[in-house]
Amino acid sequence: MANERLRSAIVASDMTMDQVAAHIGVDPKTVDRWINDEKRKPYRRSQYALANLLRKDISYLWPEERTAGEVREAGQAELVQLYPHRAVVPREFWPELYAKATCAFDVLVYSGFWLSEDPAFFKVVREKSADGVPVRFMLGDPGCPAVAQRGEDEGIGLGMAGKVRNALINYAGLFGLPGVEFRLHSTTLYNSLYRADDEMLANGHIYGVGAYLAPVLHLTRVPGGELFDSYAESIERVWQGARTINSPHELGVLA
Repeated sequence: MANERLRSAIVASDMTMDQVAAHIGVDPKTVDRWINDEKRKPYRRSQYALANLLRKDISYLWPEERTAGEVREAGQAELVQLYPHRAVVPREFWPELYAKATCAFDVLVYSGFWLSEDPAFFKVVREKSADGVPVRFMLGDPGCPAVAQRGEDEGIGLGMAGKVRNALINYAGLFGLPGVEFRLHSTTLYNSLYRADDEMLANGHIYGVGAYLAPVLHLTRVPGGELFDSYAESIERVWQGARTINSPHELGVLA
């Protein structure tokens, strides 16, 4: 069966199939399949893009999907706490969060230097390594443009690359522990992400402001929620594109 609601919404928009496809960033044949085969649905991000473009609710175009109101309610349930600045998050909360990890322990940052100076955090990493929990560190490649730009944005210039190198020096004792892996990424980060299983701290990045003064969202995964999973998917994309290092002195990371 065809998705007549989607077809009629496109007709009412006075846009051609090619124009719709260009806005969404897909091939026109893909849009045609979405219309003529009701079982072929867009990925979630394309659903939102189409609904916004056509000024329709997702649940109108795809009746089996939840309404925007239901998505908002689930998102609100995912937010445990909002901290106006990372600096006001209790210091002991970070190792306490990671102490709960049983299957996912992720640190996605540019440098995360402050965390590399926390003995309680190091203790948790060693304990989780001994328990067989995979621990993944993703730090910015100190030689990449994204790290240089972040340094400029924060007003510290080359200081950001220096912080990454210093953090790697501090983490030297964790290299080689079972299940602990370090990778360097070249991604433009909009948030530093700290995940332990189904809980996460998302530290936003604000132009001209150090991350310690930016807001932190404490999130938890709930049925029907999309906020936590969006951040979690971001972690996976960065992980897949990052390069592994087996020592802080490897590949010219340190001068």
